[in-house]
Parts: sequence; structure tokens; C-alpha cells
Amino acid sequence: MPRVFVQGNPMDHYPRHAPEAGRGSVRRITETGEDVLHKPCRDVTEFGPDLAALVDDMFLTMYIAEGAGLAANQVGVDLRLFVYDCPDDQGVRHVGHIVNPVLESQDPAERRLLDDGEGCLSVPGAVMDVPRPDRAVVHGQDKEGNPLTIEGTGYFARCLAHETDHVNGRVYLDRLSKRERKEALRQVADRREDVYARRAANIEAIAGIEAIGS
Repeated sequence: MPRVFVQGNPMDHYPRHAPEAGRGSVRRITETGEDVLHKPCRDVTEFGPDLAALVDDMFLTMYIAEGAGLAANQVGVDLRLFVYDCPDDQGVRHVGHIVNPVLESQDPAERRLLDDGEGCLSVPGAVMDVPRPDRAVVHGQDKEGNPLTIEGTGYFARCLAHETDHVNGRVYLDRLSKRERKEALRQVADRREDVYARRAANIEAIAGIEAIGS
């Protein structure tokens, strides 16, 4: 079985970082409590160089922050779009982006939930158990406007559901109890400084590198 899927297509070889990151600029990541994270994003209606540049920036920002996925509103842009570079439970790597994502609904009788640890770049430092389906199918478009369907299982399914939540104006804290949310915010208070120091170090580490994926 191929070890990497890019935009859902199997690849024999792929660099450590998506090539888009080599063209991108680092953007500030928004944090829970900021308005842009807590309202549904707008549909993307214009496909062109500006959207492609946003995808580039999001890939680089995601890598700097050591994330598996990143939605546009996490860099302050109110658009339905996310990027990902995420393994599934079999160690297969999935890399890509999806515009105007819609998560396919599942029959509750056939749905299997996995309660596992989940973090978020907009909730820096916190990890909490969140129940998510073990399979996810997302329909949308690529940055050129072509139809796209991405399917994931295990941890990658969690990523697809998590990022689709973002474009719908939800963070994973919204799925927690009041007590659990309080614990997550306590973790943020304890770890936020270390998280930002690591992100700053990552920016320094790639300074001057023209092609991060080479």
C-alpha cells in the first residue's frame, strides 16, 4: 500500500514538507476567544493566485506550529478552507488542502466513536479526549475549483472532522463539558509560553531556506 496520499492520490515519493510551504510566509495563529474562530466561515467563490498564496502560507504556518491541520480562520481569514499533513492509524501519511469542505453525515447506527486525545493550534498546549467517528468523508474543491473528496480513518478522520468544525465556527472546546473546558484552559495557561517559544525556534530553524521541501 502507498505510504503517502496527496490530495487523495497515492504517491511513491514525497518530501518531508509539502512544496507549497517553500512559497509561503508565516502567519499569526488565532486563539480561542477571537471572533473569527467562533462563527461560520464564508464560502470560497474566487479561485486564483490569492487563494493559492493563502494555501502556501497555511502549509508553512502549520509546519512551524507542528500541527497536523490548519483552517483558514486559524490565520484570521474568514474562508472555508483547510490544509493538512496527517498520518492515519496505519502510519499512512495524508497531505493536501480542501476548499468549501462539507463533512458527510453518517448513520448513527453504523458510526463508531473513538475517544482519544486531541489538541488544537488555537488552543496552544492543551490536549483533551474528544469522541470522534473513526471514519470521515469530506467533499469540497481544490484550489483550482475542481471537485474533491477526501476520506480518512482513525487519527486522519479525527483531523478531517476537527478542521471541518473550524470552518463551521467551532473549536474542540465546544465539544467538552464545562469542567473539561476549564481543565483545557488551565493547560493553556501552563504551557502556552513553551508552545510559542518552540514555534519561534522553528521559524529560526528554517530562516533562509528557500525550499523547505527540498
